[in-house]
Amino acid sequence: MENVSNAVKLESIKSFQSTIGKLEKALAQMTEKGANTTLVEKRHKACCIGLAVLENVWNQRPHPYTGEDLAEASKVLSGLIPSIESAYAKLKEGSSQKTLLERRIKALELAGEALKDFYERNSTKGVE
Repeated sequence: MENVSNAVKLESIKSFQSTIGKLEKALAQMTEKGANTTLVEKRHKACCIGLAVLENVWNQRPHPYTGEDLAEASKVLSGLIPSIESAYAKLKEGSSQKTLLERRIKALELAGEALKDFYERNSTKGVE
């Protein structure tokens, strides 16, 4: 995680912020329509945790999440990558959508790495 450029850090944080905003909008719309929101809620929480862990690693910002939260977020975020990669493969080279998904995939991978490192570091101390 030390070799991540400031530009990639900023893009990753912005990507998570954008994703969280989109999930909040989807959640509001689904709630209004009475649709099942369980999946969107899980993804929203996982993205919030992913962002918090990246900000913890890169900017030393504390977060309130438990080891169980981190483990669940890691599973949810890693589960998003294949579907995003599938959509990415269908997009036109050089398109803004393709760039957006490149950044989103990178952010998810970095968050996954940070979550794994954070969880391993804290579980070896007996802290969860």
